[in-house]
Amino acid sequence: MASQVSKRNVRRAIVASALAVGALTATAAPAAADPITIPGIGTFEIPGVVIPQVPGAPALPAPPASSTGDKAVQAAQTKLGAPYVYGAAGPNSFDCSGLVQWAFKQAGLNLPRTSYDQAAAGSPVSESDLRPGDVVSFYGGSHSGIYAGNGNVIHASTAGQPVKLAPIASMPFDGARRY
Repeated sequence: MASQVSKRNVRRAIVASALAVGALTATAAPAAADPITIPGIGTFEIPGVVIPQVPGAPALPAPPASSTGDKAVQAAQTKLGAPYVYGAAGPNSFDCSGLVQWAFKQAGLNLPRTSYDQAAAGSPVSESDLRPGDVVSFYGGSHSGIYAGNGNVIHASTAGQPVKLAPIASMPFDGARRY
């Protein structure tokens, strides 16, 4: 009887060892990592970390804006698709300078009403030093938009075109101002 108990204990030890080795092998293998995005920092892949996807889960809210310019960009983004109407300054339709003025007002700053006056106020910024929220002038100052980052500007371009995000290079750059 003692030999049977001994054999059972040996078998149990072998099975437990095999399971432990299998578990170590399974956890040591690289897992398919989902990229992790940290707003304002970047996207990272961390081996062995898998973020479960929950179907129908709401997206995380945008990080809070830190500067007046960031807040103006976020306000302007809410008006993407709004109609262009000459002379309109929101909240439902806009011309170019009306959109800029409205977005900055949402951020707590009053800007001049016309594109020419917007191009003359604030501090000058070179195209190479643009930051999100800078007011960009085009066509000799007759058109304005808000720099949104990544080479794009949010603007109300012309009749028949809604407020949109467009490459800054799609129009002749005239200057930029920071408020």
